[in-house]
Amino acid sequence: MSFPAPSRREFLAYGTGFWIASRPGPAQEKGPNSKLAIGVIGADGMGYGNVKGVSSETIAALCDVDEARLAKAAKDHPKANRYIDYRVMLDKEKGLDALVVSTPDHTHAVATMAALKLGKHVYCEKPLTHSVWEARTVAAEAARSGKATQMGTRMHASEVIRRTVEFIQAGAVGPVREVHAWTDRPIWPQGIDRPEGAMPTPPLLNWDLWLGPAPERPYHSAYHPFSWRGWWDFGTGALGDMACHILDAPFWALKLGAPATIEAEGEPRKPETGPLWSTIRYEFPARAELPPVKLTWYEGRKGKDANGKDLMNLPPPELFRGAKADTNGVLFVGDKGALLYNYGAQPLLLPREDFADFKPPAPTLPRAPGNNHYQDWIQACKGGPKAGSSFDYAGPLTELVLLGVAAFRAGQRIEWDAANLKAPEAESFIRREYRKGWSL
Repeated sequence: MSFPAPSRREFLAYGTGFWIASRPGPAQEKGPNSKLAIGVIGADGMGYGNVKGVSSETIAALCDVDEARLAKAAKDHPKANRYIDYRVMLDKEKGLDALVVSTPDHTHAVATMAALKLGKHVYCEKPLTHSVWEARTVAAEAARSGKATQMGTRMHASEVIRRTVEFIQAGAVGPVREVHAWTDRPIWPQGIDRPEGAMPTPPLLNWDLWLGPAPERPYHSAYHPFSWRGWWDFGTGALGDMACHILDAPFWALKLGAPATIEAEGEPRKPETGPLWSTIRYEFPARAELPPVKLTWYEGRKGKDANGKDLMNLPPPELFRGAKADTNGVLFVGDKGALLYNYGAQPLLLPREDFADFKPPAPTLPRAPGNNHYQDWIQACKGGPKAGSSFDYAGPLTELVLLGVAAFRAGQRIEWDAANLKAPEAESFIRREYRKGWSL
């Protein structure tokens, strides 16, 4: 694979060591006691946390389009080679074993695909991609490559989610036909129009590289560094931010697969940004012995209380049977009761009095090493068991999440043809066009 030579500005950003430093040979499979050579794309924000998460290995290269943010990560890893264009990094760093992708959503797929095609193991932040078509395509490439992959749903490796899944699969509340899930997001601006005019681009930010495959527009602080999640060109709203975390438990426990239909409501409906609140309804057909399921997603804040305080958009209170919903969670409604999984907390069976003598089922699922999502992936890279949120699992979960985004943007009910990746009502939101010069 060959990419254009860096510009003079990029040359200066890398430093002369970029050109003369010795390089390791081609990447080889590592044994359990050796260290991976890891490159990181997107080095601040969530990327900075991911750098720390994989620091048991060798951080060989760091890449960020914002040199100020890049410098922060480089303080902890001064020996890592630095880049502002991940394509140059992949072309030059032949010895990398693995890549961590921590960019905004709109560049997840292009960076991940480039790494997979070069035979690298990949850890990518959630959601795995920006569009449904990308999720299907990336998962297929990961399967073809045979490399170890992981999506950044850190709670997937935890004990609490495994106990939640084990409770449901053991029939603690009977067959589940209804699921409610919620988040307090967005906590960034949404329901707004594009700002007028432009702002000076920060001197250490390469705005063209930040845009990547997204349509061109002038720089504005409304997008970078934090609020990009609310803009459809760059992010996937509150649903894309949190549903890969929160819907992980029902997707896993109920073997949900692809929904048959999706419909969404919410306000306001702006062409470029997500809403302040939305409610999205998925319907799933029966799966083998499991009954059909209706799953409802609630996000944002809707209405005000008597004191004028914003109220979270939540399921009907009577469903909680006296329990309290946290800011993010899932409620499984079964034939024999309900299970409340406040995100990150132990599962709670409801109503409490009906389960006073309940004996928890024996563990049936394998545990991640140290309940650590990063080590789960790192060990897979070194020949261990497949990581729990590998792309064959994370791809379909991401599809489910992004179908909700597509339904909201389409403004009508979607009939989803999963086999053919078709939804006539929302075709333009299933697959997006890339800016000239970018492709998978």
